[in-house]
Amino acid sequence: MADAQLTQILCPSCTTPNRVPRQRLGDGPLCGKCRVPLISGQPINATDANFRRFIDKSDLPVVVDFWASWCGPCQQFAPVFSQVAGEIPTQAVFLKLDTEANQQTAAAFQIRSIPTLMVFHRGREVARLSGALPKPQFVQWVNQQLASIPH
Repeated sequence: MADAQLTQILCPSCTTPNRVPRQRLGDGPLCGKCRVPLISGQPINATDANFRRFIDKSDLPVVVDFWASWCGPCQQFAPVFSQVAGEIPTQAVFLKLDTEANQQTAAAFQIRSIPTLMVFHRGREVARLSGALPKPQFVQWVNQQLASIPH
């Protein structure tokens, strides 16, 4: 039963899986391999090379912002995404994927408009929303999605 309390988190730096007791997620755990903090409160910039690993190997839900540098609404939404990532860093992993630099992943998930927000849990898409949201609506949407995921 002790294993049920462990949460697997990928290191944002070296992508090594780390198992951390759920109740210790807020204690600033470090990667066992490279010693980088596992939870920084900042979105992780994902790539074609590591995106699938983050969504498949994380026990925490993964909230993804698919964006592009030329997209005005994406630029306006970026601070909101970062703020929310900082407010609930132990409840979900927040990833950003630049669709221009990572076209394979964008195509694999059929990203047709940006920004597109998606929530994954254990490798499966559980929610998708196109368009930027003001912070209160984004917080509400994220909380609704997280509440629908069994712990």
